[in-house]
Amino acid sequence: MNDSPARRIQDYQVFGEYGEVNPSISDGATFTFMSAEKMTQLFSEEVEGCFLYSRHLNPMDYVLSEALAKMEGTENGQVMGSGMGAITSVFTQICSCGDEIVSSRTIYGGTYAFLKNFFPKFGVNTNFVNITDLEAVENAITDKTKMIFCESISNPMLEIANLPELRKIADKHGLQLVVDNTFSPMMIPAHDLGAHIVVYSLTKFANGMNDAVAGAVLGSHDFIASLRSVNDGAAMLLGPVLDPIRASMIMKNLHTLHVRFKKHSENAMYIAENLEKLGIKVFYPGLPSHPDHELVKTLMNPRYGFGGMITLDLKEQDISIKAMEQMQIEKVGYFAVSLGFYKTLFSSPGSSTSSEIPEEEQAAMGMTPGLMRFSVGLDDDIEESFSRIKRSLKFAGVI
Repeated sequence: MNDSPARRIQDYQVFGEYGEVNPSISDGATFTFMSAEKMTQLFSEEVEGCFLYSRHLNPMDYVLSEALAKMEGTENGQVMGSGMGAITSVFTQICSCGDEIVSSRTIYGGTYAFLKNFFPKFGVNTNFVNITDLEAVENAITDKTKMIFCESISNPMLEIANLPELRKIADKHGLQLVVDNTFSPMMIPAHDLGAHIVVYSLTKFANGMNDAVAGAVLGSHDFIASLRSVNDGAAMLLGPVLDPIRASMIMKNLHTLHVRFKKHSENAMYIAENLEKLGIKVFYPGLPSHPDHELVKTLMNPRYGFGGMITLDLKEQDISIKAMEQMQIEKVGYFAVSLGFYKTLFSSPGSSTSSEIPEEEQAAMGMTPGLMRFSVGLDDDIEESFSRIKRSLKFAGVI
């Protein structure tokens, strides 16, 4: 595939100010105007490649935004100071008081909390639905609805959103389909499959080093320009700016994403298959037992595998915690939130990244207190890693 996401990034060649092979990092918070006319122009319209103030855009952020847009296949992009900065900027740019959103009920806890608890203070309400039930999605739409929001692969239940069908529903009702593709960069071409706008937490797989917090919004030229508007742009007025040094770090790591993601997927498949053989309930899109296994095969780019995320159901929270604490002792990885790191990370979503979701709603989603989320690392000897996981599960009384 000559037009693969990795190839598009590879062909994005940017020289530094003095011919360096890495783009130069601009250390300026503000930029000089050579004439009053140019200042007036830049404050009244977007001029490609021109900069006025780093809260609006700076050269390194611009380069990273361009690279991410090429990866996703969108016209343009805007990087942000965090994934939540990216998501909430999109919500606030599109929705006004009195509007509604139809959202997947199974999403990152921070996003859920914003939609459920924070946004209603500004008169925007959300109807949460099972995103895999297309009839339920359509039935939740009203004349006040402005967007459908979902994650390509949901956090933490790893449900697969049928993006082409959701796009048909969005088009039928004149809505924006906004997709968080954090769990599946390169694996699921969210924009090609129908998303109008794609958001990322770059903190995760895209960067992969757990040393930078960042986000991105990828979409049309017009939408990104609206985010940057000095008059009513959420990215400009809310100020979720990404430091250019961090942008430079992420830009370098982005060039190895295709290699890293393949290895994450390879290792995750090995662990998922072997855990399932032990009789443990495993949620992983690569397993035939996953309810959306056949669907994901029609959506994914097969060269990148089924992703690096696994969720286990150990039923009881104390058993799950005991197993995770032992896995950290066994040096499987770290008992920590986040994902996409080169080391394996594991956590209990119900009491961490999904703790904002009420218990009764967690139960409706299929989340149990003993749920364990794995972000599988880049281990070279995955067989040894699995043997340590197995010892930890035995220690906790799981097997």
